[in-house]
Amino acid sequence: MDVPSATFTRDEVAKHNTEDSTWFIIDTVVYDVSDFLDAHPGGEAVLRQVAGTDATTAFYNLHRHEVLAKYADLAVGTIKGEKQSILSPKPGDLSPVPYAEPLWLTPAFKSPYYKDSHRRLQRAFREFVDVHITPVALECERNGTHITQELIEKMSAAGVLHMRMGPGKHLHGVNLLNGAVDGKEFDYFHDMIMSQEGVRPGCRGFQDGNMAGMVIGLTCILNYCKDPAMKKRISDEVFSGQKKICLAITEAFAGSDVAGLRATAVKTPDGKHYIVNGTKKWITNGVFSDYFVCGVNTGKGLSVLLIERGEGVETKAIKTSYSAAAGTTYITFDNVKVPVENLLGEEHKGIYVILSNFNHERWTMTCATIRYMRLVVEESLKWAHQRLVFGKRLIDQPVIRLKLAKMIALCESHQSWLETITYQMCNMSYAEQAKHLGGPIGLLKMSSTRAAHEVADDAVQIWGGRGLTQTGMGRVIENFQRTYKFDAILGGAEEVLGDLGVRQAMKFMPKAML
Repeated sequence: MDVPSATFTRDEVAKHNTEDSTWFIIDTVVYDVSDFLDAHPGGEAVLRQVAGTDATTAFYNLHRHEVLAKYADLAVGTIKGEKQSILSPKPGDLSPVPYAEPLWLTPAFKSPYYKDSHRRLQRAFREFVDVHITPVALECERNGTHITQELIEKMSAAGVLHMRMGPGKHLHGVNLLNGAVDGKEFDYFHDMIMSQEGVRPGCRGFQDGNMAGMVIGLTCILNYCKDPAMKKRISDEVFSGQKKICLAITEAFAGSDVAGLRATAVKTPDGKHYIVNGTKKWITNGVFSDYFVCGVNTGKGLSVLLIERGEGVETKAIKTSYSAAAGTTYITFDNVKVPVENLLGEEHKGIYVILSNFNHERWTMTCATIRYMRLVVEESLKWAHQRLVFGKRLIDQPVIRLKLAKMIALCESHQSWLETITYQMCNMSYAEQAKHLGGPIGLLKMSSTRAAHEVADDAVQIWGGRGLTQTGMGRVIENFQRTYKFDAILGGAEEVLGDLGVRQAMKFMPKAML
């Protein structure tokens, strides 16, 4: 924050404690709020109570540091001969708070998994998120509006949309964040960095609204579209940000039970089209999507069709417990005519198309859950050190330290497990991943969302009423405790994924006896 060059003594500031002239000090910076009294959201009495004094402790007991940047124009100078002691992070900076960063980003620690390209990407994307994504995320999360086209185009130009899809040929030859990483060396640890850094704005609804439908929907086009021209056209439209796509599998009748889908697709007598009828529910990004990758019943099994928005396709928003920025949608297909060329994969064998998508989707969600847990740990450590209760800091209470210890342990252990699985993804073929990792990824996702439950519960107890308030100091905590359950349901419920993990273990169980 740029501060005027004028300097004052503390005695000079102390004289400005009248109705006409109200000054105070926050971390050696002098603020003149005389003309701001009536506009102060907390009322003018609060400001009058600290007039002429050093209000640093009082301010940080009530406000987030970012508030100072919002009202930087009220600063008139600094205290003569004194230096600021409170850190003001710049875009792209790592947090110095213990456990606020994964261990591989902590200077004293080493990791065998990460190379220079991972560190370059992390730095570049964090700065991109801080500068371009976070301001939009906060606004959209607050008012429920959808992601702006301007931001989508910025992400497209920077190669961010391409990287969100994970490793693959779609990255070759693309300029990724001004050369931070070469598309040919982009691996699943780079992919993890993209997933985890994108969580840091702390806006769970916007997080899904930020093209999550593309991440889980475009994969089916890249891997299963048989027509090269169609594949190129659609992927170019989506990667450029001009068109939006979503995955439409879930129905009111069938969630985790994918085989129970009731939407139907019947071929016309000439065999050139499918006629699609049915509904889809809780579809992320559906309200603003142009393409829908749909699971349908074709009589002898499930098939997957690419359906373009047009006649017979209706979408309407669904209100859920997170922000409408996510674009959660109810879709109706009423006699929609779809060319047979839009079939993805084989007819009646769409279950394989759907299942092939699950590992990466669930892994990506787990990356995000664990990173959001870490953000909650960071916020709670800061709060516990600055909040004064019963004459002492929260951190000085043993019961608070125990809660923080549990939160940190859950976060660190799940990050370590995630990195172990990610290393296997980097060193297994796609077929090997399908054979060996479905169960472990399912168990990891189940365990991480259970951990999120514990972290949310302890964090709210630490934060009290602020952990239940959508604005102000506890904004991140409130957002997390209200929305962590989405990850326990989306992509497969905890119970289903836990059962998957055990059933996969049963497949490899030898005839060993006690």
